[in-house]
Amino acid sequence: MAARAHLENLPSVLEQALEDAGARLEDVGLLAATAGPGLIGALLVGLSAGKALAWARGIPLVGVNHLEGHLFSAFLRPKGETPLPIPSRFHGLVVSGGHAELVRVETERMEIIPIARTRDDAPGEAFDKIARRAGLGYPGGPVIDRIATRGRGDRFPFPVGRVDGSRDFSFSGLKTAMLRELQRRGIDGSPLDAETLDGELVDLLASFQRAIVTALVSRVNEVHATERIQALALAGGVAANTELRATLAAWGHEHGVPVHLPERSYTTDNAAMIAWAGLLRHRHGAGTPVEAVQARSRWPLGS
Repeated sequence: MAARAHLENLPSVLEQALEDAGARLEDVGLLAATAGPGLIGALLVGLSAGKALAWARGIPLVGVNHLEGHLFSAFLRPKGETPLPIPSRFHGLVVSGGHAELVRVETERMEIIPIARTRDDAPGEAFDKIARRAGLGYPGGPVIDRIATRGRGDRFPFPVGRVDGSRDFSFSGLKTAMLRELQRRGIDGSPLDAETLDGELVDLLASFQRAIVTALVSRVNEVHATERIQALALAGGVAANTELRATLAAWGHEHGVPVHLPERSYTTDNAAMIAWAGLLRHRHGAGTPVEAVQARSRWPLGS
């Protein structure tokens, strides 16, 4: 279904994008297409279109890692404004529905070194599952974020997950603990009105969000203690979360570390971040024959 939807919508989206940009296909000198990770059928549609256009126009094509697109989106500015300068060395925290990754980036070599990643559920996935069980709909992150602003995040202390003493993230235990709390209160997924919700459940959801933010920021702090983070970029769908943005900004102020927060319009999946990451790779000499660019359902950052 996803692949079919891509196939049906891509031509009109391409035409609309060119019209909005006041450009023609003949003006394009470089193509970037998402090559992974993701649903292979959907990836093949976009990548095949990119290959066809690049081949027909005789211009280069860069296959972009979707997560790398998120990583560098923290430096994009809205409405075509000049992007922020990218530090020669920075750390990136990419947090989304399917990923939680902390990496170090050596920009001059365009080298990405993994430091920590989730071993199970990602934060966005945990938000979605809890919101669905609480009867709050989908996606879960934005609605829990709105509710949490009215609650006490310190009322119900949840543990921060650890895996074998490593820096990797784990959110499955937190998700399970939260599901038990909902079950104890008889909450079974029947629809609830997020805007009128009050009482203990508001504090419970705020505490759940606080536990996710604490887990993420605590890892950043641990890495800073050993590697001295010079700059930090936050990215991914969960980078729109109000508490995470505020907590990381406060952490950066306290430790003298510039924290780059993406425009909220660039936290969701978008073409601008893929174009930007593709341009950066191209400038650093990324060159692969069009026919050699392949789609990958799995593609960890740094591999």
